[in-house]
Amino acid sequence: MAKKHYSENEIKQLKQNPNIVDVKKNQITYLPEFKVRAVKDNLEGKAPTLIFLENGFDLDILGKDIPRKRLYTWREIYDKSGELGLLTNYRGRKESSKNSKELSIEEQLKKAEAKIKFLEMENEFLKKLEEMERMAMKKKRN
Repeated sequence: MAKKHYSENEIKQLKQNPNIVDVKKNQITYLPEFKVRAVKDNLEGKAPTLIFLENGFDLDILGKDIPRKRLYTWREIYDKSGELGLLTNYRGRKESSKNSKELSIEEQLKKAEAKIKFLEMENEFLKKLEEMERMAMKKKRN
């Protein structure tokens, strides 16, 4: 099946959604926090379509099957790597300084906020891990 290609007008509409970081002709980058919320809602029994509709997505533009496909992918990542997996972009592309100049201030801000959130969660995870290691060492000594 061919990928959906979004028109310039559809891209503009999609970019207005606060749960989207970036949109290209055939690719959408979702806000990592949205992915986590969506997976948690789905694990609680909420349907993918309902999750996307409640978060302001127009399924006529996005594609009716996209919510199910995205939640399937995100749940696989969540099952394997937890929340941290969803907060990391695994596309393997590094953003060049040229690309960041082409982004609007709003898009740059969204990306920066997502990165900050990821780093904060990573720091919290490492703090908890260090605390657990200290407690394990303390138990060993006793």
